Amino acid sequence: MTFETFSFHPSISANIKRLGYQTPTPIQCQAIEPVLGRRDVMGLAQTGTGKTAAFMLPLLQGFLDRPSGTSRVPRALVVAPTRELAEQIHKAALDLGRGLRFRSATIYGGVSMNPQIRALRQGVDLIVACPGRLLDHLRQGNVTLSSVETVVLDEADHMFDMGFLPDIRKILAALPKKRQTLLFSATMPTAIHSLAREILTDPVIVRAQCEKPVETISHAIYPVAPTGKTPLLLHLLREHAERSVIVFTKTKHRAKKLAVLLENAGHKATSLQGNLSQNRRQEAMDGFRRGAYRVLVATDIAARGIDVSQVGHVINYDIPDTPEAYTHRIGRTGRAERTGQAHTMVTREDMSMVRAVERLLGKPLQRL
Repeated sequence: MTFETFSFHPSISANIKRLGYQTPTPIQCQAIEPVLGRRDVMGLAQTGTGKTAAFMLPLLQGFLDRPSGTSRVPRALVVAPTRELAEQIHKAALDLGRGLRFRSATIYGGVSMNPQIRALRQGVDLIVACPGRLLDHLRQGNVTLSSVETVVLDEADHMFDMGFLPDIRKILAALPKKRQTLLFSATMPTAIHSLAREILTDPVIVRAQCEKPVETISHAIYPVAPTGKTPLLLHLLREHAERSVIVFTKTKHRAKKLAVLLENAGHKATSLQGNLSQNRRQEAMDGFRRGAYRVLVATDIAARGIDVSQVGHVINYDIPDTPEAYTHRIGRTGRAERTGQAHTMVTREDMSMVRAVERLLGKPLQRL
């Protein structure tokens, strides 16, 4: 299958080629046709499978197929759990929709509402939003969602983990009953499954298999007592002083504390976690990209959307909760055919997850 199969508008097809997309990913092969056909879709897919383009390409095609005339009201809404993911989706819309006459706005907290209010009042076709701030705008009458034709709930399981389910229900209540609903989630906990049954009508179910990490990444685990993690981290950073490093932790508090500790130990380090303002997050990411910081300490939620090609090492200070999260984390290294190394610290309690990761990789992890 090729992208020509879907008969996209020539401008969209040109953008697909310009971005270097050659053949659709499995999730795109399965999802694009039903989304174009205005079907509801439930997609089981994590970040990195190409799901953003799987829903964004049909959304953009829909703007062209069903022009809105002179009025510019929100016709599509994408709801995402984090600011980073919202910006990533917004950028994908601009890249894939280059040259098309549509407007897109991002709506999230941690920044001033005024630029968002201005954008909404000028008129937008697409809103990419985090739930809390979108509800603020709805309550204040800054936006109406009565003309939304398609709503996308992206990374629904993460929104559930972050406590956004009540907010999502309020947002859905503000939408037309007759609409297209697309729900994407890496996992399907009971709450998400119940929500899907409630809001989807005769959905097409698509699945993207969890892909193994690229072959250019080498893996190692370090059995260690909890008290030995920080000395081991300092040792690994000294051993691999020549390339950028992302260190993953389980909690926001630990990410912040660890970044300060590393800075005090003489490393150019910063943290990326949910308690930071949007400006501080952007500053951390920009500094890491240009090399002002060599070490970025991040949580899973905050790290969604990180795309830095020169990362040489990923260190899991805390092992992730799922094999899919392991794949997502270490996918931050070994990009663009470069080599990369993944180091994971494991305690006795982590061994069941180690076995799950080994099943995913199809081989044992090297013990060091």
